[in-house]
Amino acid sequence: MTAAAEGAPPLRMTRARRNALLQSEPVQGFALISPTFLYALILLVLPILVVIAHSFWTQNYLTIDRTFTLENYRAALTEPIYRDLLWRSLYISLTVSLLTVLLAYPIAYFISFHGGRHKSLWLFLITIPFWTSYLLRVMSWKVILGYNGVLNSGLIGLGIIDEPSTALLYNSSAVIITLTHAWAAFAILPIFVSLEKIDRTLVEAATDLGDGPFRSFLRVTLPLSAPGIISAALIVMIPTVGDYVTPKLVGGKDGVMIANAIQAQFGKASNWPLGAALSVTTMMIVTLMAGATVLIIRAAQRLAR
Repeated sequence: MTAAAEGAPPLRMTRARRNALLQSEPVQGFALISPTFLYALILLVLPILVVIAHSFWTQNYLTIDRTFTLENYRAALTEPIYRDLLWRSLYISLTVSLLTVLLAYPIAYFISFHGGRHKSLWLFLITIPFWTSYLLRVMSWKVILGYNGVLNSGLIGLGIIDEPSTALLYNSSAVIITLTHAWAAFAILPIFVSLEKIDRTLVEAATDLGDGPFRSFLRVTLPLSAPGIISAALIVMIPTVGDYVTPKLVGGKDGVMIANAIQAQFGKASNWPLGAALSVTTMMIVTLMAGATVLIIRAAQRLAR
């Protein structure tokens, strides 16, 4: 019977054998694989795996017809659903631009001509809403305009209506109200800068020559501030045509815009060529509309002189 069978104590690894084992090449190679190395390896391999998976999914589940054709552009311009969505988007965008400029101009005028030494404070207060997320501001309007929202509750409390109205939310009007509030500051700032550049002596000269406040405003202040008005209108109009979040949250079926249709083509419909055609068509129409807006405002400026 051997010593191990007789219950002899197990042999212990001596220090010399342990050091020899730690100095062997396999163990040293394993020791080099630190957590940092593993993390870097994952960051390197993970994008490659994602690209491979995307290529596999595209080849097996998404087939794009790359044949050159103008059929998608014809559909984008002639299909009733896309044409109606595009016209609705342009209507909402122009309405928001007009309302935003009309609301922003008096505020910018007050700050520029009557703000005194508190101009910086007024501009600071205007930027406060932008401290919160755009999504939170849209959701706030959803709460205000909702069936049991603040506005309905206030109208019921004043006795103006007997029951909550459903006409305040999930329509084009809700989209227009939300976008007008969201883009107001973007219109105030360029108009304010334009008003600040006006030489005050010109306004005083018009007053000395017999013009009243309203006439001097129409003949001096308004034409000289036209660059700020044009900038504000374009800054608001161009992004609002392609807005996606606001119609999605407060528009409902009556407030859907062209951006929602484009997202659907790139998403669930998986019709990327049509989505690209809709995007390019919208971009070209917005460019033409922006150029027309500039020409109209400049023509009105020349007529006012």
